[in-house]
Amino acid sequence: MAEFNFLQSLPSVAAALGLTILAAVILLLDAYLPKDKRPQIAYVAAFGMLFVAFTPIIWSPPAEGQVFWGGMIRFDGVAQIFQVMVILGGALTALMAINDSGTKNRGEFHLIIIISTLGGCLLVGANDLVMLFVALETVSIPLYILAAFRRQDGGRSAESGLKYFLFGSFASAILLYGLSLLYGFTGHTNIPALAQTLVSGGGALGDNVVPMLAALLLVIVGFGFKISVAPFHFWTPDVYEGAPTPVTAFVSVASKAASFAVLLRFLLAVFPADLVLEGQSIQAFWVNLLVVISVVSMTLGNVLALRQSNIKRMLAYSSIAQAGYALVGIAALQSADPTLGVSSVAFYMFMYTFSNLLIFAGVVLFSEATKSENIRDLAGLQRRSPWLALAMTISLLSLAGFPPAAGFFGKFFLFQAAVEANLVGLAIIGVLNSSVALYYYLVVIKVMYVDKGVDEDQAIAIPRPYAWVLGIASVVVLLLGVLPTQIIDWARSGAEAMQHVARLINGL
Repeated sequence: MAEFNFLQSLPSVAAALGLTILAAVILLLDAYLPKDKRPQIAYVAAFGMLFVAFTPIIWSPPAEGQVFWGGMIRFDGVAQIFQVMVILGGALTALMAINDSGTKNRGEFHLIIIISTLGGCLLVGANDLVMLFVALETVSIPLYILAAFRRQDGGRSAESGLKYFLFGSFASAILLYGLSLLYGFTGHTNIPALAQTLVSGGGALGDNVVPMLAALLLVIVGFGFKISVAPFHFWTPDVYEGAPTPVTAFVSVASKAASFAVLLRFLLAVFPADLVLEGQSIQAFWVNLLVVISVVSMTLGNVLALRQSNIKRMLAYSSIAQAGYALVGIAALQSADPTLGVSSVAFYMFMYTFSNLLIFAGVVLFSEATKSENIRDLAGLQRRSPWLALAMTISLLSLAGFPPAAGFFGKFFLFQAAVEANLVGLAIIGVLNSSVALYYYLVVIKVMYVDKGVDEDQAIAIPRPYAWVLGIASVVVLLLGVLPTQIIDWARSGAEAMQHVARLINGL
């Protein structure tokens, strides 16, 4: 075994190490700062995470990626880009929480956000089943706490936290059972070693396809809950509505982005095209399964979103549909060159992270000013706060896939990947669902700009922290829509590293 070199291994955990130090600083500040200085903790957390977000990109990973820490962590372009988006999501969430009635002046809130973000940074580079599960629970358990964080709302937040915890624990148990089966088949927890054993026909599994399909199904069910796709979506509307709005924003982007990253890596490495048992291709099974889940998620999410009057519930069903779109790119991994599928998912999640944070920042401001989350109460928002209405419009157009916002290229790259992978029908269904989604997004825009409100003479102020969130997210969404090549090239370099690992596993 090669001698351990800490400095050489530092880039792979630089973000996690920075977040650990930041968490310790927040803990000390919360313990010793006078009560009148507690609001400063939010700024320390937010700007500390913004600083840490640059640490993954200081070092360029090798073109083929590299494994560190005894094979537990892989540092490549995919880990790099997903670490950046998860940390930026945490930083903007901390800023959003500054004036929220349920989270402001609560140092422990920001500590929990940082810990969950830390888990996401470890999860996106997980190269071992043990690291994968521990990191996933480090992301998830803080989110259960945060969902129940608002204690003065008549128990609605506590109910959402309890539902999230119960369903999340059940899903984690299912995922763990699937991972334990894979370990039992091969005797390895290291993902490349596990995959090599399966492809070579070694281990205890032999040529028996049924146990492998059972393990694969359990893994997909576990991750299906984390990314909130149908039929594992039932927790999403209640949790989104009941949790504090900054928490809802973080739940919608952090665990989803990190889970998509590890799902990409896991399916491409462990269940490649060369894994054939009893004459059946394991890849063909999971591709067909994901196609079905994608279609159901897109359709169900968009159709149910049409009926919602609460904007957080509408965004919950929108989130289910958006996860269905992202699965299009994962299904496209069956292509002879899966780099387009990987890079399209990475770009889409980058776009989705900022678009969703932007709309939820607007919802926080509006709900704090009006004590309402009903879409009809957004009437006349453009006359009460033109900049807030504009920012929310940019976000809604991006989620709808309307140019020049980033969502247009996000969907374009996904559907292009599907066509390249001979999934033309799936791409067509995705386009049709995007047309349906456009309707309910445009309804919200129409309400803000056309409908008459009862309090149009009462302006909604935008505090400075929210101005930063709205400004940063709006600029990123528009820049990604005008100049998408930088992010897609970055994602493609990471995808090529993942493909290189897959080739090594398959002995090509």
